Order: sequence, then structure tokens, then C-alpha cells
Amino acid sequence: MTLMKQVENEELKEKINFECETGNYHTFCPISCVAWLYQKIEDSFFLVIGTKTCGYFLQNALGVMIFAEPRYAMAELEEGDISAQLSDYEELKRLCLQVKRDRNPSVIFWIGTCTTEIIKMDLEGIAPKLEVEIDLPIVVARANGLDYAFTQGEDTVLAALAQRPNQEKSKPSLDIVTPIDSQDNNFVKHPPLILFGSIPDPVVNQLTLELKKQGIYVSGWLPSKRYTELPLIYEGNYVCGVNPYLSRTATTLMRRRKCKLIGAPFPIGPDGTRAWLEKICSVFEIQPKGLKEREEEIWEKLKYYISLIDGKSVFFMGDNLLEISLARFLIRSGMIVFEIGIPYMDKRYQGAELQLLQKTCKEKKVPIPIIVEKPDNFNQVDRIRDMKPDLVITGMAHANPLEARGINTKWSVEFTFAQIHGFTNAIEVLELVTRPLRRNQKLEKISSERYTDRR
Repeated sequence: MTLMKQVENEELKEKINFECETGNYHTFCPISCVAWLYQKIEDSFFLVIGTKTCGYFLQNALGVMIFAEPRYAMAELEEGDISAQLSDYEELKRLCLQVKRDRNPSVIFWIGTCTTEIIKMDLEGIAPKLEVEIDLPIVVARANGLDYAFTQGEDTVLAALAQRPNQEKSKPSLDIVTPIDSQDNNFVKHPPLILFGSIPDPVVNQLTLELKKQGIYVSGWLPSKRYTELPLIYEGNYVCGVNPYLSRTATTLMRRRKCKLIGAPFPIGPDGTRAWLEKICSVFEIQPKGLKEREEEIWEKLKYYISLIDGKSVFFMGDNLLEISLARFLIRSGMIVFEIGIPYMDKRYQGAELQLLQKTCKEKKVPIPIIVEKPDNFNQVDRIRDMKPDLVITGMAHANPLEARGINTKWSVEFTFAQIHGFTNAIEVLELVTRPLRRNQKLEKISSERYTDRR
């Protein structure tokens, strides 16, 4: 760590109050990442290796449709497997050959669960031998709920993808190389840039277009739409994340692939999107154009929603690791954030986001909210009773009990599946946040009308 980074971290510690409690991960199991990854990587197949409990979770939580045939399945461990009476290699080979014959994917992902972790199943040792035998890439990702929170399942999958060797062995020159479209000379020369994070294709196109407006060409996305289209990653390439929970992927790209990480705030909200673009521009020594006007234009469109939440208070219980970015955007929108609970906090990867949170609170002249890692939910409920926030953003397990106590809630999982990145999608965040408040306004209006009619 450089001296400058040490100084920055010390300043951050002085101004932001971090606490760590001893709570468990009260979140969805991380194998749920299959839900969005199998749709994102269209030529893939996900094989989740676990017990019947894992199968029940996938079947119920992901809502398998009757007329759809999703590209994931369960390899259920029986008593014979767990007591090591059966050959793991032969059984996995049989399943993978069946998948190859029926689905013909370009890659098979093995998702290890808690059970495979506990019985020390050597998936990483089996996969290289088996993929040679069946002539099909096999990527092993540990997504067990013992070590990872809800969205960190994606992090382990992308980290495993980042370790795969390039299909093309030739190494390009690092001097620069940006393909110039024959019909569009808007791009400037800069080092290759790869963005990582699984987001829907429309959002990928939006963020790519925003960078193109600044003259920046995106060499590829991790993950790509197809496994066969994964970007070529070489030493010296620049990489930048779009989601706050991808610290393991960032570390893998830096240490294993020798890439240079652009530490930027995340493109959530107009303020975060502008800061994300400006940081990438500054690294490539490009003067950003029109970002201030673009941000102001979006804020103008959000006025109605901001009027609903201005001065309202919110409490984050902690679930999907998007809490810091969402809190920063809501503070900028006029809300008061009492507490930011978060299952896991990587201060290095989220360093730029923490600095933007600090700057936002200073500009809005509001106290910096306390950040609680691994929060204890019993303690949190006590604090919620004392603080009486207008809204609590929480996991699904706690929503109904809090609603029964007269506390407005919003499922944090909805922010995971909604399109919230970029300028134009900022409205989606406020749409979700204000929905409980708008619902209450309608109920109060109906109640008052009925009372008037009775009189």
C-alpha cells in the first residue's frame, strides 16, 4: 500500500464511523446468483452441487416456470456421496455428458454449496481432468452460504471466469489499441478497458454509450453475453467494476491477471454515474464533456420522486452489499439515513464510494451515517424502535414482522434484480423507494374519503 493510500484510509477512518457486530448473514443463499447469471451468459449451463435443501431453495426462490426450461440443474448429494462410498468423478462425468448431449452448452459452471465445502469435495481437482475428457470447459465457483452473502455468489463466479486463460495466446501491444470505427472517429487512443459486473444488456449498452460519448472504447465486459465472446485479458489492461460486491473479482484481476483497477464510485444514481465516468476519464487523461449538464437533466426529471422523500428517514438492515451506493444516492436526494447495515465491507474496493458518501454528506450538511458490518438483527430491531425511521430497506425475512409493527419496509432484493445503473435508470431506484410511501398516501386518502362519506 502506498503512503498516499494509507493517508486516505486514515482520513476515512476519522470521518466515517465503522462498527462490526457478530450477526450472521441474514440473506438469501448465494447460489441464487444462478438466477441472473444463466440468463446473462446465454450459452452456459449451471450445475449446482448440493443437497435436497439447495434444490428446494432453487425451485421455490427462482420460480421455475412450467413452459420454460432454464439452463441450470441440481446435482443432489445422497448419503452414499457424503460417506464417500461413490466416485465423485464418475458421477459428475455422467451428469456433464448428459448436459452436453441434451443442451450443448459452451461452458458448464459447477456451483459448490455448503455441503461440498464441509465434506471437502475436491471440485477444483476434478474439473480440469474432466473438461479434457469431455472436451468442454468447466468453471468451478464456490457460492456457499457459510462464507458469502447473497450477491457474492456472482463475485465468486466472475472471479473464477477471470482466472480462465485467454483463448487467443498472442499478446497485443499495450501502447494502445482502440479500434476506430470507420464511420465514427469519436474514440481517442487509450489503453484497453474491460468492465466487470453482470447487468442486463440494455444497461450494458447505456453505459457503453456514455463512455463512447467521452471518446472511450470498452474492449469487453465480464461476463459477456456468450462464454465464447469473453474479453481477452492481458497484463496492463485497465478494469473497472459496476457493482459494489465484486471485490474478489477485482482482486483476481489485479493479482492473477496483473490488470490495473480503476477505483471509482459505482454508477448508481446520477451523482454516482457522473463520478464513475469522470474517474475513468481522469485515468485516461480525457477531459469529460457535458456530464454536469447530463446529471442536472436527470435530477430535473426526478423532482416528483424527490418531493416524496425529501426529509424522510431510511434505515438499511443489510442484505445485498448495494447499501453504501444506495444510501449515498438517497442522501443526495434529500433523505436522512440513520444507519447503513452491510453484510461485508471491503474498504479498499469501495474506497471511492466511501469518499463520495463522505463528500455528499458534507455538501448536504447532514451527519455521516454509521456503517455496521455483519449487523446483529436483534440489536437493529431495537435501534429501529428507538429511531422510528420512515422506511426500512431489509431482506425478505424481516419485512413482514416489521410491517406488522407499523414500520414501512422495502425488500432489498428488488434493487438487485431491477435496472438501477446509469443516468436513465436512477428513476427506478426512487420508484422502488417511494412505492411504500405512495401506497400509504393512497390508503390514507381512501380512509379519509370513507370517513367523510360515513359522516
